[in-house]
Amino acid sequence: MKKIKVLIVDDSAVVRQTMSDLLGSDPEIEVLATAPDPYIAANKINEEIPDVITLDIEMPKMDGLTFLHKIMTQHPIPIVICSSLTEKGSASALKALELGAVDIITKPKLGTRQFLEESKIHICDIVKAAAGVNKQKLRIQNFEVQPKLTADVIIPKPTSNAMIQTTEKVIVVGASTGGTEAIKLFLESMPLDAPGIVIVQHMPEGFTSAFSKRLDGTCRISVKEAETGDSVIRGRALIAPGNHHMLLKRSGARYFVEIKDGPLVSRHRPSVDVLFRSAARYAGKNAVGVIMTGMGDDGAKGMLEMKNAGAKTLAQDEKSCVVFGMPNEAIKLGGVDKVLPLDKIAGTVLNECNE
Repeated sequence: MKKIKVLIVDDSAVVRQTMSDLLGSDPEIEVLATAPDPYIAANKINEEIPDVITLDIEMPKMDGLTFLHKIMTQHPIPIVICSSLTEKGSASALKALELGAVDIITKPKLGTRQFLEESKIHICDIVKAAAGVNKQKLRIQNFEVQPKLTADVIIPKPTSNAMIQTTEKVIVVGASTGGTEAIKLFLESMPLDAPGIVIVQHMPEGFTSAFSKRLDGTCRISVKEAETGDSVIRGRALIAPGNHHMLLKRSGARYFVEIKDGPLVSRHRPSVDVLFRSAARYAGKNAVGVIMTGMGDDGAKGMLEMKNAGAKTLAQDEKSCVVFGMPNEAIKLGGVDKVLPLDKIAGTVLNECNE
């Protein structure tokens, strides 16, 4: 079996050594080289092209964002950002995702070695996922961790009492790797009076606030990071906050969201399965579900539950996905009504809502 070759770029000798040890301990991964700055990294790349690069943002001589931009414009390689800046959900870390970073590993400012060692399985999984990204479509991000629980730990299975027709439709969306760009295109296509939209995008805590504000400035509809009690109304999209599950709820004819803590579901928090199950339970045939580009299978079971509850369900097609994992799993389970290219999804969703 061909091993995944990784280049580690970090100005900290401790981080380089710790990352080398933990990645090298995985039988599927080989540490090709390490580099203390982007210039030495570039020389290493010229000698042999790695399958994945782990990259710090704050480094001497050239910052990680500049290096990331150069790689993505000259020779795209899957890059995982490993930085302490993500603790703050910083604009620079969000920019890294926009420039093409596949994922983010958040390093604490203190106790870095211990954190990395404790996160060994998580980090190895991220590197393996990054290696599987479609290099032709490198542009954005994903998330992952350990015990694979179902939505049962957060919300009971849907019941038939959600099938009552109401005048308002709700659009629920799930995405992961590649999703920040896919969601941007989707939301920018929405008219001012679009039905209420609720979104789970796998992102680290702190990122979703900056992501929401950025979209709010480019879309005709308003976009905000969701808070418990926020109403799902026309002309607004709510994005689940990082590291928290989001559920769609209903009180009479009013739809609103609830933000919850809880264990990882399908190895994610927020989980698309949790959102989709809540939509099946509380919206039923009044919902339209969309599953977009992403690694893994989060959302597949929830989408089938939505379809069984009478909702219309759509998936992004393989050609327009960065990673065809989540949509493909939903399709294989039989939970998808229509498979569409990204640029056709918004229009089709609006048509479904008007039927």
